[in-house]
Amino acid sequence: MRSGSIVSVLLLGTILSAPAFGQDRSQNTAGDSGDIIVTARRSEERLQDVPISITVLSEEAIAKRNIYNANDLAAYVPSLSLNSNFGPEKASFAIRGFVQEGKTAPSVGVYFADVVAPRANGGTTSGNGAGVGSMMDLQNVQVLKGPQGTLFGRNTTGGAILLVPAKPTNNLEGYVEGSVGDYNLRRFQGVLNAPLSDTFRVRAAVDWNQRDGYLRNRSGIGPDRLGDTDYIATRLSIVGDLTPDLENYTIFSYSRSNNHGVAPKMIGCNPNFNPLTDSPLVAVLGPLSCAQIARQNARGDGFWDVESADPNQLERVEQWQVINTTTWRASDNLTVKNIASYAEYREKADFSLWGDNLLVPGAGGLRLPTITIGLGASGYNSSQSTFTEELQLQGSALGDALKWQAGAYLEVSKPLGFSSSFAHIFLSCTNALTYQCSDPLGFGSISSTNYKDTFNNKGLYAQATYKLSERFSVTGGIRYTMDKLTDINRNLNIYLPAPGTQLFTCQNIIKFNNGAGGPLFVEGPQSARCENVFQTKSNRPTWLIDLDYKPSDDMLLYAKWARGYRQGGINPNNLGIETWGPEKVDTYEVGAKTSFRGAVPGYFNVAAFYNNFRGQQLAVNSVVAPAYVNSVPPIQAIVNAGKSRLWGVEVDASVRPFEGLRLDVSYAYLNTKLQQFTPPTPPVYYSSLLPTAQVGEPLSLSPKNRVTVTGTYTLPLDASVGEVSFGATFTHTDANAAVSQIFSPFLYKVKASNLLNLNVDWKSALGSPIDLAFFMTNVTNEKLITFPGGSWQTFGADVGHTNMPRMFGFRARINFGK
Repeated sequence: MRSGSIVSVLLLGTILSAPAFGQDRSQNTAGDSGDIIVTARRSEERLQDVPISITVLSEEAIAKRNIYNANDLAAYVPSLSLNSNFGPEKASFAIRGFVQEGKTAPSVGVYFADVVAPRANGGTTSGNGAGVGSMMDLQNVQVLKGPQGTLFGRNTTGGAILLVPAKPTNNLEGYVEGSVGDYNLRRFQGVLNAPLSDTFRVRAAVDWNQRDGYLRNRSGIGPDRLGDTDYIATRLSIVGDLTPDLENYTIFSYSRSNNHGVAPKMIGCNPNFNPLTDSPLVAVLGPLSCAQIARQNARGDGFWDVESADPNQLERVEQWQVINTTTWRASDNLTVKNIASYAEYREKADFSLWGDNLLVPGAGGLRLPTITIGLGASGYNSSQSTFTEELQLQGSALGDALKWQAGAYLEVSKPLGFSSSFAHIFLSCTNALTYQCSDPLGFGSISSTNYKDTFNNKGLYAQATYKLSERFSVTGGIRYTMDKLTDINRNLNIYLPAPGTQLFTCQNIIKFNNGAGGPLFVEGPQSARCENVFQTKSNRPTWLIDLDYKPSDDMLLYAKWARGYRQGGINPNNLGIETWGPEKVDTYEVGAKTSFRGAVPGYFNVAAFYNNFRGQQLAVNSVVAPAYVNSVPPIQAIVNAGKSRLWGVEVDASVRPFEGLRLDVSYAYLNTKLQQFTPPTPPVYYSSLLPTAQVGEPLSLSPKNRVTVTGTYTLPLDASVGEVSFGATFTHTDANAAVSQIFSPFLYKVKASNLLNLNVDWKSALGSPIDLAFFMTNVTNEKLITFPGGSWQTFGADVGHTNMPRMFGFRARINFGK
């Protein structure tokens, strides 16, 4: 389907319809957004009164669409893209083309109960997002598009995702729910809400989910199934009314995920070594990659068959958090709120970076691995604590004509010991921690990464809305953010010259030269003699100016200018370019929100935006200078080299054309372009720094057109039968760049996709307290490479992570209480 056709059909359709996802379970107001309550400005407001482009998914929408992880959420929000290169537990979000590259800070902030997600700063994207179990027992999910740089704790350029948990009520109620399905799906959820007294109430929830892997590993090494699900998440919420005007709300949560992770599929090989553009390794590894592809084809491998030779592949994430919110209604015009939290995040991972299983011909099955990343000396790839504290004042004055809020924010994230990993390069290891490895090429090594990162983020903010008249309001907000990141690292190279023998040398080039041109040999994989310290600081203001006008109670027009910024970062592995600075964006947005009632209720919301993006944090690939080929590895570094413009249009609408039928449509048009690439002068170890994005080309993860259409029809049945509804969601996404590489013939593109999901729900079956459901995702079994990768010029192969195949399941819920 061509983009122009999509736009034409869509603009006609949006006059009639798009997502009214925020309705309550009764759906008495389906198609009318007037009763959807959001907290996008840190207080409860009607969706149609908030001058922000927002998509809201209710608790019912989450259940119907079987949304249980970040992958599922991104499928239903057109402006939201996802990088799940290392599995859904470690996924990062992108909104409007603002992506998170490598070890950069998140471009989209994820907040649970007003608290930002716990930090993690591993070698691969981890933490900072929606962890396992975070989608259970929610009041709603709110996706806020564009920088929210005044009221939210962590400054970001792309937007914010608010996960609003269900709060304890005064009713004795709850449910137990079980799901079964293909790939041996077994899932249990349970919720109990109990008022223990007139002033004290609790709510407990649990989510246990297991499903076999959808990726079949054909190497015969390690797990035979990858991409599996295995987690448990629990939550306990307690609300105490200490006085009529003083409430204390505490949430305890714990989650643990233990699966085999994912592996990419080899999709292309470089058989023709070009000495002008390719690494010398391509001459050896390119033909071996082609042999792996030929082997896959000869076996008749399917799309979801991979061939990973990592014998120890795993992905384990454990996280716990406590959040305490104390709210004091000091007077009718002043509310004081204090939000404090503490969390710990720990991760263990072991995986093949390229999903390769290269066999040397005539060598009796000798394998030649490229890069495998596993546990390091400390036993955790990432291990971090996060403490946040926010004091917030909200008030009104001048007969409620002026509404204001102000506050102070503190976030301190400290290491729980060293985070470390071993990247074994061209080594075949059964246990890298004990150096049980063979070295087929004779120059393999282990890169030992050990670091402690400490984040200190402070912010002061104030925002106010003043009603100039009954219909016209102006909002102004400002925030001053102070960010500091300190990195203590001990990075080494480990060589295995003979069985049982190890040599440890510092990676840092200054210590490598050691004043005499030779390597600095040290005593172990975390030697203090290799220690280096880096630090970045940035202090920036961000602001918001908004004008909104309500011609009627059912229409809101607004225009705003917002400044967003994202802090810099550190990667000590990037020799000579270890740090990078902050980036900033100016967003200009105009929008309209309209509701219509009567016989055909619904709403139509539209927003148009333009982003001027500067100091953009971009990934670059290094070319090692000839003098350092045997001592310095190639890297992918982050540099402030980009200037881009991003503009587009977003539509959310909904309509109920007749009783029983609801049509929802969401649409996003996104036009992005890298306007300028100005890399820094490379350090002496590298001859050049190649961009991963081309000037004049679109940015990664920014499809031009994306549309989601949902139709739900409820049968006209007697109440004694229950409520039976049929739903279908269709999502079209244009082809887009996942990563832009100059020389790869595969162009690193994600092809256009058309995904269909179905659900059937039967509430209060035959008048009982039982709800039944059937759900199916990717009904047409669409085959899609969601994130291409690999290294055509360095290792001679392209790989790609696949989407999930068709899956289905059945769900039964027993409700009790009110």
